[in-house]
Amino acid sequence: MASRLLRLLDRLEAAGNRLPAPAWLFVWLCGIVLLLSWLAALTGWQATYPDGSKTVTAVNLLSAAGLTKILSDTVTNFTGFAPVGPVIVAMLGLGLAERSGLLGALLAALVQLTRRRGLPFLVALAGVLSHIALDAGYVVVIPLAGLLFHRAGLPPVAGIACAFAGVSGGFAANLLIGPADAMLAGITTEAARTVAPQAEVAVTANYWFMAASAILVTVIVTAVTYRLVMPRLAATAAETPVEVAALHGAGAKAVALWTLLVAGVLLAGLLPAAGFLRDADGSLLKSPLIPGIVVVVAVYFGVAGLLYGRLSGVWRRADESIGALEETLKTLAGYLVLMFFAAQFVAWFKWSQLGELLAITGAEGLRTLDLNPVLLLLLFVLLTACVDLFIGSASAKWALMAPVFVPMFLLAGIDPAATQAAYRVGDSTANIVTPLMPYFAMVVAFAQRWQKDFGIGTLMALMLPYSLALLLAWSAFLALWLAAGWPLGPG
Repeated sequence: MASRLLRLLDRLEAAGNRLPAPAWLFVWLCGIVLLLSWLAALTGWQATYPDGSKTVTAVNLLSAAGLTKILSDTVTNFTGFAPVGPVIVAMLGLGLAERSGLLGALLAALVQLTRRRGLPFLVALAGVLSHIALDAGYVVVIPLAGLLFHRAGLPPVAGIACAFAGVSGGFAANLLIGPADAMLAGITTEAARTVAPQAEVAVTANYWFMAASAILVTVIVTAVTYRLVMPRLAATAAETPVEVAALHGAGAKAVALWTLLVAGVLLAGLLPAAGFLRDADGSLLKSPLIPGIVVVVAVYFGVAGLLYGRLSGVWRRADESIGALEETLKTLAGYLVLMFFAAQFVAWFKWSQLGELLAITGAEGLRTLDLNPVLLLLLFVLLTACVDLFIGSASAKWALMAPVFVPMFLLAGIDPAATQAAYRVGDSTANIVTPLMPYFAMVVAFAQRWQKDFGIGTLMALMLPYSLALLLAWSAFLALWLAAGWPLGPG
């Protein structure tokens, strides 16, 4: 049975490797949109909204008017693309915190503040929480987990698997709002506006569900590590570990005081009925904090990083911190290239009206099937997990899927926030078993330090129990949440 599964995964890997890089994928998709818009206009494709309020006709982008719009709006398509600005702003602050050594030291302290028995739970939790810095968990938590398991007398490869499952398998879950929330919410908003021009999906749209999911994911990852992974790897040998950097005393105290100050200001602005962070009518749901949460996160982590870097001696001159900001933006180069082409695809897809046409047609089909919305979203979770085996990037995949499924489900009466939540569940649970995920090979390299013959197939087999357990339990949790009618997030 195991050999059959590995052969299947090898075939999926080979098929996935035939796909172009995500940026090139969107270049090809832009070309396909041009061709489809011409064919759709040629055939006179039309569709009418279910309520009869509007008739949509395909627009030919290869016409003179279409080409003029493409040439005149290419720059603004990119600069106005919702996922770009918030991520850059958030990463400026998080970059200072990471490069000052603060984030690494905090994560190291988190996983060391436990006894041997509780180490898997803390490692899984640290992996889940590391998403506040996007991909920092891959390069900090995963190798550190192997080291800490080794020191505790546990199989170090089990620590790496546990951390990988928390970092990547639980990528959508967190107790804090981070850049990933801004990235996905921006794409969802753009997609929803193809059929509802005033639609707005807040960065916090999935917060309640994802915060609860953080605990669920941590418990599942811990249970799989204890019950299946650690017994299987009980005889794993390890090498002599290296030292782990500790929190700098003065820097940590300054960050703690800064955290208390920020928490005090936020509570003072939110708790009183006339708080300055409430809306003019006293509403919390319309608080300026909700659309401005990315700026708050950036300022908090940026100042914390500056304090820690200066007091710990990492930065002795002010211009060194500026260099850290520049280095952070360099790490976003690949993301910005991807977002440029994704922005053009989303804009062209919207101009062509293909998204609305597919949404209206799909919505009519859904009404004919008369599926329960919860069942429909569970099927969407499975579809997303299958697509994730071939396209690893969460933002690239959502930029591809959102323009079709968000408006389609919206016209069928499903809130875009629910569609986004279902996407995040499916995307996260399949990350840890696809070699096309950018950090998959890096995790193999980390494991080879402790187990020389460790390969891609080994990692797939090791992570498959995590993936299946997360997919089943998290999907059931989503179904329960939606069936109960609980809000996914504030507002």
